[in-house]
Amino acid sequence: MPEMRFVITWPDGQEESCYSPSLIIREFFTEGESYPVADFVDRSRKALTIASDRVEAKYGFACSSANDQLARIESAAVPFLNDADARVRCETFIL
Repeated sequence: MPEMRFVITWPDGQEESCYSPSLIIREFFTEGESYPVADFVDRSRKALTIASDRVEAKYGFACSSANDQLARIESAAVPFLNDADARVRCETFIL
């Protein structure tokens, strides 16, 4: 199963490399595009859940790394959720 990383920049300028056990991320994000924080979290939740489900279908267990990454994204997003102008930028994909 091909895994990948996607590099994002939070509204405060902090860059982060995120993990996905599947290339599904590319169906939810576009390199160079920015997303309102709540939308970014929602897209991440959908994509990483699909990715984890794919791992489970193939190997018989969910992907704990995908679940951990989602928890990290949800936690890091909290300080920005009340700022309607805050956006997360998808910088690049690393295969």
